[in-house]
Amino acid sequence: MSNNKKYWKNLAELDSANDNVFDKLQNKEFVEEIPVDEFLSDKDNLTNSSTTRRDFLKYIGFSTAAATLAACEGPVVKSIPYVVQPKEIIPGVANYYATTIGNGYDFANILIKNREGRPIKVEKNSMAPEEHAANARVHASILDLYDNARLAQPTKDNMPISWFGFEYETKAGLEEISKSSKDIVLLTQTFASPSTRKLIDDFKAKYKNVRHVVYDSISESKALDAYESKYGLRGLANYDFSKSKVIVSVGADFLGDWQGGGFDVSYAKGRVPNKGKMSRHIQFESNMTLSGANSDMRIPLKYAEQKLVILEIYNSLFSKKNKNRFRSINLR
Repeated sequence: MSNNKKYWKNLAELDSANDNVFDKLQNKEFVEEIPVDEFLSDKDNLTNSSTTRRDFLKYIGFSTAAATLAACEGPVVKSIPYVVQPKEIIPGVANYYATTIGNGYDFANILIKNREGRPIKVEKNSMAPEEHAANARVHASILDLYDNARLAQPTKDNMPISWFGFEYETKAGLEEISKSSKDIVLLTQTFASPSTRKLIDDFKAKYKNVRHVVYDSISESKALDAYESKYGLRGLANYDFSKSKVIVSVGADFLGDWQGGGFDVSYAKGRVPNKGKMSRHIQFESNMTLSGANSDMRIPLKYAEQKLVILEIYNSLFSKKNKNRFRSINLR
């Protein structure tokens, strides 16, 4: 049977071929005519039809059920039963493992809910002495374990190689560089793991020309410099908002991801009225944040104006001449 259908590669070719065809296709949803009116308008065809209403409903029900079953059909997964089942694994009963997570400035003591060897949920370990809560990124870190884009093995020139080949070539390259005047640069993000730090120290002890460079996409180096200049130790301050009567935040979303977050637990304790009193929260910020949404008074201002607010607060606290100057700011 010959095929008389014609196909166009693009709209320009269709326009140049025949404008009438394009107009017809544009105004028609169905290309082929369906003789519905001809069948329904003829009473003889309807009367002489041998299909009963019951048969029609049977056909409709069967086709609907068949389409539903075909759409719900899942892939065939072949599983192998245990030869010797581990005692700690009971089908249908979850296991919980206590661990920690450190990713950038996200630190938390967590529990991993596990079913038949597959972690399915991350939640805060309430029995741990540290009271920092697990933020949204910590809870979502379970998705990293099921990321199909993760590298399953080392690659070279976008081609997979074996671990033996990777270790051999890397070691040979490091030995060659260590004998020259070039530096071996180790680039990492900020981490707080003593084990990782020990591994880096051992690596630097083996190769004398190693430079360890720490870089974060969102840097907190200014806060580290300020803490070091005040206390002589490089670190980040940890705040207990449950002991604060007045909280003044200038552009710091401490209920979000500011310095890793984790301040919401102590903040919530101070917001519970105790003998008619609770903490008062004033938020200066440019964009709406979670901290600003929970504050008692949110004052929107431009980013360049935040330093003026800090200057006014400093003068009101440490300058006798301007001790009442901060009260003149309109907080409405």
